[in-house]
Amino acid sequence: MKNKLKVLRAERDWTQAQLAEALEVSRQTINAIEKGKFDPSLPLAFKAARLFKLSIEEIFQDEA
Repeated sequence: MKNKLKVLRAERDWTQAQLAEALEVSRQTINAIEKGKFDPSLPLAFKAARLFKLSIEEIFQDEA
């Protein structure tokens, strides 16, 4: 799954650790999601969408 998490985080000058804290996950989870090695759970995707005030589809795109 492709995502814009790294770009959105950089636009706000947030570290992976700061984003992880805001989303209540580990920094390693953020790193894995940004690199496409891990797909977030639906609740985590919703939480990210609320944090960035975007729809889930604006952040995460299915590669199919």
